[in-house]
Amino acid sequence: MSPRTRPRRIAIALQGGGSHTAFTAGVLARLLRSPALGTADDPAEIVAVSGTSGGAICALVAWDRLRDGQTPDRREAAAAALEAFWADNAARGPLERLANLGLVTAGALQGLGLVPAGTPYLVPRLFDGTRQFRDLVARHVGFGPDGAVAPDPDPARPLLLLGAVDVLTGDFRAFSSRTDPITADTVLASAAVPTLFRAVHTGGGVYWDGLFSQNPPTHDLLDADPDELWVVQINPSRIDREPRTPVEIADRRNALAGNLSLHQELGFVETVDRLLADGSLGPDSGYRQVTVRVLEMPASTIRSRLLGSASKIDRDVVFLEHLQRRGAAQAERFLGALAFERAVRDRDPVALAAAVAPDAVLTSTAPFRERDPAGVPLLAHVDALLDGEVTVDATRKQVAAETARWAVRVHRDTGTADGLAEADLDDAGLVTALRLGPPSP
Repeated sequence: MSPRTRPRRIAIALQGGGSHTAFTAGVLARLLRSPALGTADDPAEIVAVSGTSGGAICALVAWDRLRDGQTPDRREAAAAALEAFWADNAARGPLERLANLGLVTAGALQGLGLVPAGTPYLVPRLFDGTRQFRDLVARHVGFGPDGAVAPDPDPARPLLLLGAVDVLTGDFRAFSSRTDPITADTVLASAAVPTLFRAVHTGGGVYWDGLFSQNPPTHDLLDADPDELWVVQINPSRIDREPRTPVEIADRRNALAGNLSLHQELGFVETVDRLLADGSLGPDSGYRQVTVRVLEMPASTIRSRLLGSASKIDRDVVFLEHLQRRGAAQAERFLGALAFERAVRDRDPVALAAAVAPDAVLTSTAPFRERDPAGVPLLAHVDALLDGEVTVDATRKQVAAETARWAVRVHRDTGTADGLAEADLDDAGLVTALRLGPPSP
């Protein structure tokens, strides 16, 4: 079956980030409930999902509901299960709230260098949180009587990958639903932050949090033969000010370390896409083009200059609910960016008008046609978008963060040039401003 006659095959990779991945739950719940994930005219299916740390938990909970079908009812069940997990994970009772406050405060003080780092090996097993974590996961995942989901090699079912690293050998491990039994210990291995949990002995190894390896597993998702790879990125790629305080410096180092493996793996996918596009790789290479889309948690989502990365262990109810709402709102902008891109690609003026706010403005500079720096009404200049002058470069990732960004090509009588399209979107997912200009440096 060719890519044009089969449903779009989507693989989703979920970056880790502890409690910050409540944002991911909000994103996934909104995407799963959206008809844009698949319509009668443009059907789509989730063929694989991967995750690390908190992203592994979200991946497992959603996959558990989707592995036996992706009807609207099953997708709604997956969205509801994600919300139920994070509601259950929140610190609600007085003792839980007090313990959460103490843990977050200790993390913040360690970040300031005011108290030494501790070790979970000094905490008795009864109180180290391991049993509580296993029980929490088991309440929300349909493990079998033996406490496991048995390996399922059937390629017709979605693939699950959970990232971890073997402490002793340094080897990266992506636990696979096709070859490995999936248990509460499997996801604990991916989420075992060394300062909070002892290393997890499972699957023949000794594992720490996958944040130290593939965050999240991405390259292995290509085994599911996707058409598109969607990545939910928790650590911001860009920030708007120089880190100066010890907390800010530690927080930025944490984010950059968490993004390192992700950027390397996405760079590999983009390189293959470019080699396919220019003919350096042929149809017999075993590779096919995969469109990469990144939905990034905006840096403005969390503005604490006191807690820094310690907020990644915060289970406060209000905080987690805030993150889920922000995730849903960011998913709305992501879906709006997809609708706008599709309208431009299909040269559909009706769809374009539906994806753009009535008062949206357009600004453009070289290599595009120069327009009024103050902006002109976008809907009055749709010809520049629909006459083929601008096309999306499918070999480069599309990113939705504070804004949505596409690498594009400008086609003029004098030749073709690279450029960048950047859009602002409102809470309804409508484009309110579009800027066309030179590519990013």
